[in-house]
Amino acid sequence: MLCRRLSFLSVIYLGALVPVFAHADEASLVAALQKTYSACVGIDDSLSDLKKMAGINTAITGVGTGLGAGATIVGIVKESTDQTIDDLLRELAEMEDDKDIPTEEQVDSWLKEYHANKNTKQSEFDKLTQKSKTLGNWRTGLLAGNTATNVAGAIIAGKNTTDGDLQNQIDNCKTAISELRRARGRAGIDGVDVSEANSIISACEGFENVDISKINTRAKGAMISSAVGAATGLSGTITSAVANSDSVRSQKNADGTRTDKEKNLNTASNVLAGASTVASGVATAFNATQISAIKKVAEVATKCTEALK
Repeated sequence: MLCRRLSFLSVIYLGALVPVFAHADEASLVAALQKTYSACVGIDDSLSDLKKMAGINTAITGVGTGLGAGATIVGIVKESTDQTIDDLLRELAEMEDDKDIPTEEQVDSWLKEYHANKNTKQSEFDKLTQKSKTLGNWRTGLLAGNTATNVAGAIIAGKNTTDGDLQNQIDNCKTAISELRRARGRAGIDGVDVSEANSIISACEGFENVDISKINTRAKGAMISSAVGAATGLSGTITSAVANSDSVRSQKNADGTRTDKEKNLNTASNVLAGASTVASGVATAFNATQISAIKKVAEVATKCTEALK
């Protein structure tokens, strides 16, 4: 009889505690939801700024790539023009050195033809010389523009990185999601509505698979490439300006053709223009892939924030 009474009292006691446990699990679930909100909201705002700056830098280095390519092309055209000038000068020198003496009857005809031919070549020489000078100035200007964009690109890329605060926030969000998952399990057993927790966990658990280190890796690659482009671009700009200066252009061989110094400076300038173009292109690629890396994290952040609203 006593045992029956004790069993009856135990059932009553435990029955009385069930609502208490259920209430406690519901309170834990609410607390976990609040913690998740505090930890996870705002991550998308930080990523938005990173994505915007990466886009700007992609455009800047893209312009730099175009300027470098233009400088390279102009340099090649200039080299071809200068070679034509040298060939023309050799032809003029050969005309001056022509020792064939015409007969008396041929003198007038020969002189007219000689002067007409010389005047034509001289006129062509003057035009090509001006063209070469203009092309040299263009190359210098394009290289200067390429250098400026690379400098800007290096500065932006160096600053457009994630910091410890963002990583900490993501880590805190991941911890909060784990706690919410446990609270959901306990509350679900007690019959508490866990639909809100389910939707938040589904939207935010993607943070467990994100890797923001890739964002900084891409930024570092873009910064280094832009720095290399700036260095080669600056060297190319200086070399191009010197090669196209009057002091260098006025130095000629005995037959009036370009000296090796002028040729070498122009060649070096073209090579540097090409190198700067490649560096700008690589920086553009790094910026583009950084945008991609940011977008992958931002998609998770946006989805999570929407679920938390």
